[in-house]
Amino acid sequence: MAKLILSMDGLVLKEIALTKERTTIGRKPHNDIQIDNLAVSGEHAVIVTILQDSFLEDLGSTNGTVVNGASIKKHFLQNNDIIELGKYKLKYLNETPAGVAKAADFEKTMVLRPGSVRPAASVAPAAASAPAAPAAAAAPASAAAKALSDTVAGGTPTSPPAAAKPAAAAQKAAALQLLSGANAGKELDLTKPLTTLGKPGVQVAVITRRPQGFFITHVEGASFPVVNGKPLDAQAHALNDHDVIELAGVKMEFFLKA
Repeated sequence: MAKLILSMDGLVLKEIALTKERTTIGRKPHNDIQIDNLAVSGEHAVIVTILQDSFLEDLGSTNGTVVNGASIKKHFLQNNDIIELGKYKLKYLNETPAGVAKAADFEKTMVLRPGSVRPAASVAPAAASAPAAPAAAAAPASAAAKALSDTVAGGTPTSPPAAAKPAAAAQKAAALQLLSGANAGKELDLTKPLTTLGKPGVQVAVITRRPQGFFITHVEGASFPVVNGKPLDAQAHALNDHDVIELAGVKMEFFLKA
């Protein structure tokens, strides 16, 4: 299990296990990791942990977030990374098994050009299968050019909220079909445990393949992804057959394959 070691001037203050999907860091008391120092913003940063991977994002803090001496906005955490918040340091420890995603896999964005993903075959048209959803405020259509990227991860998934109804058993295959932009009609098979979607710096989400089904979780960006016309929150959301997802200006349909 991943954890953080909080220290100041070489003195270890506490150890924090990353057991939650979102772990907030800041000066205000409601944060999961409270650092009562004026150099730390009220809501300074957040760590999103999905399966074995953790993503650090600065929340527009006044003094910024530094990892291994470099200022970051978002960062894929790796074992022994040092997060600096003023005089405080957080050491990230995670002895990840071999085969888990590397930072480069998360940072890259796959450009969808004709032929980069296979065209839809015998899938029913999305417009006929998906319920009408209210139009959400969309980003420029050019964002579709950098709409999807994927990375592999492993580990024990976080349990979804009790009220969520899983979409499918893990053995069922699923895919995404693009509904808007120049690549409309193209498909991306969801064959990996963790698939990263979106445009870094704008809006990023991940779809995880769990024993209970497929779940989408917000990772980066001021606005949350929209599913069937309704914005998501910070928690993982179970995907159901023919759900329509709007992310980084691109509309896509999630569907289960026979």
